[in-house]
Amino acid sequence: MTNSVALLDRGMRCLHNELGIVDAERFVALLLREPFDYTEWRREHLFVGMSLDEIIDEAGKYCK
Repeated sequence: MTNSVALLDRGMRCLHNELGIVDAERFVALLLREPFDYTEWRREHLFVGMSLDEIIDEAGKYCK
């Protein structure tokens, strides 16, 4: 398990790599400003309509 500082560092690097510095900072600001329930968002947006086999298949593709 990663310690908190290392996890924050890795997460920010991922955001910077994917979004660029400006949009990564905007993303963090939005999270801090707006009420956001990740669990609710995940239920409504992540893997919607996918079977367990499809999710496992996508996870396998991602790992490769």
